[in-house]
Amino acid sequence: MLYPGGKKRVIITNVSPKVEEGRFPAKAVVEQDVIIAADIFSDGHDAIAASAYIRTAGERQWAELPMRFVINDYWQAVFRATQKGMHEFRVTAWVDHYTTWKKGVKKKYDAGQDVRVELQIGAELLRDAASKNKGEADRLNAWAAQLLEFTDPGQGVLLALSNDVAAVMYWHRDRDTITEYPVTYRVEVERKKAGFSTWYELFPRSASPDVSRHGTFRDVAKLLPRIARMGFDVLYFPPIHPIGEVNRKGKNNSLTANPGDPGSPWAIGNRLGGHKAIHPELGSLADFKELIKAAGDHDIEIAMDIAYQCAPDHPYVKQHPQWFTWRPDGTVQYAENPPKKYEDILPFNFETDDWENLWKELKSVVDYWIDAGIRVFRIDNPHTKAFAFWEWMIREVREQYPDVIFLAEAFTRPRVMERLAKAGFNQSYTYFTWRNTKHEIEQYMTELTGTEMRHYFRPNFWPNTPDILPPILTHGGENAHIMRVVLAATLSSNYGLYGPVYEFGINTPHGAKEEYLDNEKYEIKHWEWDQYTRIGDIITRLNRIRRENAALQSTWNIQFAQTSNDQITCYVKIDADADNQLIIVVNLDVYHTQAAHVTLPVGMLGIGHHEPYMVVDLLGGGKYRWVGDINYVELNPYQMPAHIFKVVKLQQHEQ
Repeated sequence: MLYPGGKKRVIITNVSPKVEEGRFPAKAVVEQDVIIAADIFSDGHDAIAASAYIRTAGERQWAELPMRFVINDYWQAVFRATQKGMHEFRVTAWVDHYTTWKKGVKKKYDAGQDVRVELQIGAELLRDAASKNKGEADRLNAWAAQLLEFTDPGQGVLLALSNDVAAVMYWHRDRDTITEYPVTYRVEVERKKAGFSTWYELFPRSASPDVSRHGTFRDVAKLLPRIARMGFDVLYFPPIHPIGEVNRKGKNNSLTANPGDPGSPWAIGNRLGGHKAIHPELGSLADFKELIKAAGDHDIEIAMDIAYQCAPDHPYVKQHPQWFTWRPDGTVQYAENPPKKYEDILPFNFETDDWENLWKELKSVVDYWIDAGIRVFRIDNPHTKAFAFWEWMIREVREQYPDVIFLAEAFTRPRVMERLAKAGFNQSYTYFTWRNTKHEIEQYMTELTGTEMRHYFRPNFWPNTPDILPPILTHGGENAHIMRVVLAATLSSNYGLYGPVYEFGINTPHGAKEEYLDNEKYEIKHWEWDQYTRIGDIITRLNRIRRENAALQSTWNIQFAQTSNDQITCYVKIDADADNQLIIVVNLDVYHTQAAHVTLPVGMLGIGHHEPYMVVDLLGGGKYRWVGDINYVELNPYQMPAHIFKVVKLQQHEQ
């Protein structure tokens, strides 16, 4: 048997973006350029051409995007995502006999050779195309006749080089010679907030200005103008449900709760209800909906925490005992991560025989809060639940509500975190919290943005959480808080922080643990919300800079610069559409002034190696005249540990 498709000579490989050969969709956001690329080549020296085809999933019509050769058999087409939803694309390529002939006849003519036979070959190519494309037959046959009628061969060469002829021949290629890559891939285009968001976390129960009472949703509503002024567009709450009374934890995670201890919000459920109920001291469902509306008036979205776990007195335990694991002594298995024990939390058993009803009920929790007006969810510990459940649940929810965003709170092994992102999580917590040195930061950012991970893993950088007080914040104090939030806000387009603790500079650890002493998870705080802090002021500046500079609204556009001092990191971010070019320089030493010469990738900036230009410090103020690629920086962490320079090109008369 002869090899099928023997006329198809072009090879297509290494198509991107793809995630596990198309099992999962790649991720994009509205108004983002999606680069469809592949390695494309053929035998011999014939010219080749390629096209990508793209359509919204479910539509019949494909839009064709001609691909362009870049270098070393690498081809690409750029698709500007303008519509939310699932998109499909495929890649095709073929030997372009007309372009091969066109280039050859020009070379021969330029060398003074007789090209009359070559013009006859060109006429045959045009007539053959006319026989297969009735709509363009008249024009193609007319051009073929002209090639044979010219007395001056040079006129035939000019016609051969015509853009009009080339365009018709491109669109009416020989279908029998087209190689089509056998896999159709998907790209899910999401709303902008999936790719650019700024999160502030607070405990609603700590929002009261009155130290004698529990905070409420109405108290939180009074904080909205402050949070909006600081530039946050997502306000995230830990669980807002009734808190378990059985095995309730006391202050500092004590196994014994004293009277009045509120317990951990993540120990969900008691006699008053479970995951679809609200802690009565926070307010009513009507109060919560009113808060969601009020937040929207400030361009803030409320993000809810979904923790699929139960306190021992959660109604599910009696109603659905089959959803939990029971030990030989008749007690229910609480959560453990030996040697740690979480006696106030019961995990679901995802291997229960009643798994279908469990899945449906857990999805109904998300559906309930979507009906209440929530579109952003932070999922607690998703790596301890079945991957198949997440893949099903997120797909089902987003098919009906494509604006919903799920953030995966999973600090665990790399492959596990990556799989959650592939399964559908729109954003993911990361290892940024523990990446401190220049090498660690650059290596990690290169992994996130320069590998296949960029197609599915969308990082959200948090310098702290209620669970994590990293050592750099403990030892480095205010300087470290400022330095780390600058990194988070400029390296990643999505970032967040555990707000009041961070902006007020609280950093006392619980012994040797990377945890806060007197942790708000186990007690109610009463913050002095009106107090000024330098950390809070700089966070506000950072968020304004992020909103005003499109270059900081993408994670993927980073390019690191060389520095002569490993205590200084420097990187460039560019948004070509907005003509926005930024140079970020950060002193990683929180105790000492550090200086360095930085060598910039001036080619990316469109600046010559000896060309002068201005850099304007958007963070600390000041303007500097720089020249070419190598320039000097010096940063005192007690004054300002970073520059965020905006590049301003000089006019000719200013140089």
